[in-house]
Amino acid sequence: METVKQHIPVLEDHVIDYLAIDEHGIYIDATFGRGGHTASILAQLSPLGRLICIDKDLDAIEHARAKYANDERVLIHHGCFSEIELLCKQLGCHGSVDGVLFDLGVSSPQLDTPERGFSFSQDGPLDMRMDQSTGYSASEWLNEASKQEIADILKRFGEERYALRIAQNIIESRVQTPITRTQQLVNLITQSLPRHDPYKHPATRSFQAIRIHVNQELQTLEKGLAGSLNVLNKEGRLCAISFQSLEDRIVKRFMKAQSQAQLPKRLPVVASAMLGRLRLIAKKIRANEQEQANNPRSRSATLRVAQKLG
Repeated sequence: METVKQHIPVLEDHVIDYLAIDEHGIYIDATFGRGGHTASILAQLSPLGRLICIDKDLDAIEHARAKYANDERVLIHHGCFSEIELLCKQLGCHGSVDGVLFDLGVSSPQLDTPERGFSFSQDGPLDMRMDQSTGYSASEWLNEASKQEIADILKRFGEERYALRIAQNIIESRVQTPITRTQQLVNLITQSLPRHDPYKHPATRSFQAIRIHVNQELQTLEKGLAGSLNVLNKEGRLCAISFQSLEDRIVKRFMKAQSQAQLPKRLPVVASAMLGRLRLIAKKIRANEQEQANNPRSRSATLRVAQKLG
């Protein structure tokens, strides 16, 4: 049975303010999680408003259906937000969405459930899949990948300085015993590091890297952002909350690139070409001291907001 701590949505007030909610509008919570932001958005919507909730996690979808099955304003979709454009075409709301919210990374319930394999502080099966109905687990990948592949992933997605040493120890250890538990991996990583950062768990970077790889998080984020821009109406808002630098860098670059003019070569420049497709509303919003004290997860959160231009 799932036992998790209370889920507290980060930057909740800022999200509601920047979405500038129209009570009759259409909104998308692209990462439902446990519905903290969903509840806040719904509180602003009239019976004519609509909220589309997306999540690839089956536990999150089960929670959403149990809570909102009788709310006609809510549509719940099991899948990845990289499919946002296709979903909106199927629902007939492509190009007419008023706001899209991304709350990226692993959710609190996923971290707090040892059986999911996301946490390095609790022992459990080494899974790490956000969608357990598809793909390969972290354990399957670590027991089959080459040393160089493992090292590359740890360095690229975790910026782990000792990636090659960790990869070597994983390869040597799995010959004797397959790596199937989170604590096994934590011990291997800890033994591989010649020195530890007193302010960060030694497995933090590696667990992040493996999770990102297993779930293809950065690739799906790029596709999801591009799709969200296409489904928004001409004044729709895009809000994205990230919790680590790799995600935030993608969001920042996407919004910046789409806010700049895309000038066609060898063609006359008209007034409309001088504008990009987005206008930056908020470049970087962080939680204040009070929120960080009440919700430690918010300490690493960054919110960026942009508005689509007509």
